[in-house]
Amino acid sequence: MLTKEQIKKTIDALPEGFTLEDVIEEIILIDKIEQGRKDVAEGRILTEDEVKNQLNQWLK
Repeated sequence: MLTKEQIKKTIDALPEGFTLEDVIEEIILIDKIEQGRKDVAEGRILTEDEVKNQLNQWLK
């Protein structure tokens, strides 16, 4: 979950002429990165071979 401070820092890092879409895209990106870090910390990751095996099963 993002904090207000992270969102404030994101907005502050944008150039002066930003759009609402720019803000939303940046916030979504940061949220996805944070979720990925949480997944890694909690061991919810797959090896490259596991991903390849799953893809092969899905693409049959």
